[in-house]
Amino acid sequence: MWDRLNAQIAVEREQLGRLLQHHSSLLQKCTQQAPDAIERSALAAMLHSFYTGVENIFKRVAIECDGEAPAGDTWHRDLLDAMTLPTPQRPAVISEDLRNALRKYLNFRHVFRQAYSFELQWEKMSPLVLECEPTWQRLDAELQAFTKRLQEGG
Repeated sequence: MWDRLNAQIAVEREQLGRLLQHHSSLLQKCTQQAPDAIERSALAAMLHSFYTGVENIFKRVAIECDGEAPAGDTWHRDLLDAMTLPTPQRPAVISEDLRNALRKYLNFRHVFRQAYSFELQWEKMSPLVLECEPTWQRLDAELQAFTKRLQEGG
């Protein structure tokens, strides 16, 4: 089971890395100037994809380790929260501090799915865009530590 889960996590980690690499020039540009409407749309799609990838990892952990993923109206938030808690089958996946950072991406995911792209405001998006790479680096490090703990038996 751990080998399969580690392989699934590795695939998603690679995809997330590719996502940020694909948008690296736009991310770099945003450190110098605000993006135009088309660039904001591209960045919004990137943020949505980023959190979708994160959530894919968490769903795999929940299914493989805990037997099922949360369900119901608040399953997205419940899944994220569950990753900070150890279970009898696994250690905590991420820290509470990282969960708090990721919650902002989850909240944006909801906005992205409900809003028209022309309504996206750079002032609200910019913290997520500018912190996406550092957040990814923290997540990647915590996922590596998690998989190492799994391989060591807890």
